[in-house]
Amino acid sequence: MRLTGFGLYCYELPLSEPLPLGGSRLHHREGLLVELASDGGAAGWGEAAPLPGFSREGLDEVISQLRTLASSTMGRGVSEDILDPEGVLARELDVMDLAPSARFGFELALWNLWAVSSGKALPELVTISPRAAVPVNALISPDHAVEEARLARAAGYEAVKLKVGARSVEDDVELVRAVRGALGDAASLRLDANRAWSLEEAERFARAASALGFEYVEEPLADPAQLPLLAGSHDLPVALDESLTDMEPEALEDHGYAQAVVLKPTLLGGITRTLRFARCASRLGVRPVISTAYETGVGTTALVALAAGVGGEEVPAGLDTYRQFAGDVIRPRLELSAPRVDVRALFGERREIEHDSLRPVG
Repeated sequence: MRLTGFGLYCYELPLSEPLPLGGSRLHHREGLLVELASDGGAAGWGEAAPLPGFSREGLDEVISQLRTLASSTMGRGVSEDILDPEGVLARELDVMDLAPSARFGFELALWNLWAVSSGKALPELVTISPRAAVPVNALISPDHAVEEARLARAAGYEAVKLKVGARSVEDDVELVRAVRGALGDAASLRLDANRAWSLEEAERFARAASALGFEYVEEPLADPAQLPLLAGSHDLPVALDESLTDMEPEALEDHGYAQAVVLKPTLLGGITRTLRFARCASRLGVRPVISTAYETGVGTTALVALAAGVGGEEVPAGLDTYRQFAGDVIRPRLELSAPRVDVRALFGERREIEHDSLRPVG
């Protein structure tokens, strides 16, 4: 297969309700779709959508990088090596210093192109035997946490995620206690502090909440360098998220204290880097959790494929953000049925790009 065509399109989709991100409120999600075509007439699509407040790159930088990348790869022959996280192309991309979302968009378009050309579904490129179903992690709002926890329990969710850190430590402890009571033993409880606490605050939380039975706390510390001390001295289960964006996958060897790593390809820099993180985590006995950065249906299908293939066990994935889109760039929309996604059904349904929602980037 040889690459012969490249297209770049901008989208702007409304959200069902304003989304607080990075100190502001997001009403629309903006991003890019990448199209790669082969000499056989097949096309593959990817998504490059920097996340405001979390991504360091902007759309203009991503557009420039994708154009440069396309010009250097047109006419290039493509083989199954593109699927290898340690392969030639993956290593070439490593040294190009690409923005994470740009690399994810390009790699996903390439993987989808290979899937179409080879007659395989995307999960089958991640692993020979993908899981039949992917459990979904429910997101609940701190303002309505107990009510939403009860609804999640009734719906059969296996894991629930709650934001902490916006209140006093004592109020957070009581909130976690109330949510844990509402969930009972039916679901695991994940907490996300988004680096809100000082070491002293996190230690207070750890002491007060130690018996509440939560799975882990994502990024509890404003100073992540103190995470090993916190996890070791207080036996606090922690998960890495933002910290991963500043490290190479192999550097996880120094973070074996973590209970889990939250893997977001848009922020980590593509599919192959995400797979390397997942493999390193699994070797260490650290749980890889695939999660979104508010991607459309194009990016979210890749996350389902990854969640169906990485790790040695079934782990609830962070896919619940998809329901916050009021529209999509594909039709029909994805059916991310709560509390588990049927992988075969999802990839067995034919979907098309909604071109009317896109604007070509000149």
